[in-house]
Amino acid sequence: MSSSTGTEPIRWGVIGTGGIAAAFADDLRLLPDAILVAVGSRRQSTADEFADRYNVPHRHASYEALVADDDVDVVYVATPHSGHHAAAKMAIEAGKAVLVEKPFTINAVEARDLVDAARARGVFLMEAMWTRFLPHVERVRSLVESGALGDIRTVICDHSQWFERDASSRLFDPELGGGALLDLGVYPVSFASMILGTPSRVTAVSDPAFTGVDATTSMVLQHLDGSHASLTTSLQAAGPNRAFVIGTDARVEIDHVFYAPTTFTVIGRDGSVEPYDEPHDGGGLRHEAAEVMRCVRAGKLESDIMPLDETVAIIETLDEARRQIGLAYPGE
Repeated sequence: MSSSTGTEPIRWGVIGTGGIAAAFADDLRLLPDAILVAVGSRRQSTADEFADRYNVPHRHASYEALVADDDVDVVYVATPHSGHHAAAKMAIEAGKAVLVEKPFTINAVEARDLVDAARARGVFLMEAMWTRFLPHVERVRSLVESGALGDIRTVICDHSQWFERDASSRLFDPELGGGALLDLGVYPVSFASMILGTPSRVTAVSDPAFTGVDATTSMVLQHLDGSHASLTTSLQAAGPNRAFVIGTDARVEIDHVFYAPTTFTVIGRDGSVEPYDEPHDGGGLRHEAAEVMRCVRAGKLESDIMPLDETVAIIETLDEARRQIGLAYPGE
């Protein structure tokens, strides 16, 4: 990798041309040590359209051609959920560093396969849980780790949006891993994992959408130390999209929307109030890209902030929730 010394920009290739790929390309422009050099799509026309929009020199009409491009250092997988495993596996086998959009995979079997493949091949791999790397979340994590909140007893988190009933939308399509849980609910589950770790018990209830995927799902995650996470997610109604971390000495209240750049308040047991409100440029996706590049330049194979074993554990939690609500995807 020519840029591994840190003297040249790291060269990115993107698999997929949808909304998240476009948002990532927009934010990548804010990093002076990153350059988007290639895009891969299933059709030449969509590759060309994306490349024209972002001034990308290499336009590939297949994912195979993208991962084989010698000018690409890191591959960002931005396909629908059901395509993550195949595209990421292809990039890993080509020896590329890989960033995989959340949810990492459809299920834990696929997740473990990718992690095993990356470790065997000796290449970097990370889930693109961009929330982990946002400045306000880094600050919350620091508060928790420092003990400023005391012992954490409860995490409360919601990610609920309203979407029009549309059988052609990937959000409602079982073939594409649709439903609230994998698309939206992964954010609360990952946030709770960051604060409390892997739960010892998962309890989930759900209401199905008209296509059979989950429309609204609620979960309680219990931990051996007695702490709980109460999590909700929905495709049917716009929720508060906030997060709360409640400790014995103080609590953090993260404002709308918790998973994107936002503000928060620390409220002490004595009623003291300390706000956090820092300016932020961009949509927030650049921070995960910066972490990938930092790790790649340091020769690391995974991120300490979003480690691979935790990513697998999060998918296992989602698997258990899906088992309890009776949601299986085609081919499982």
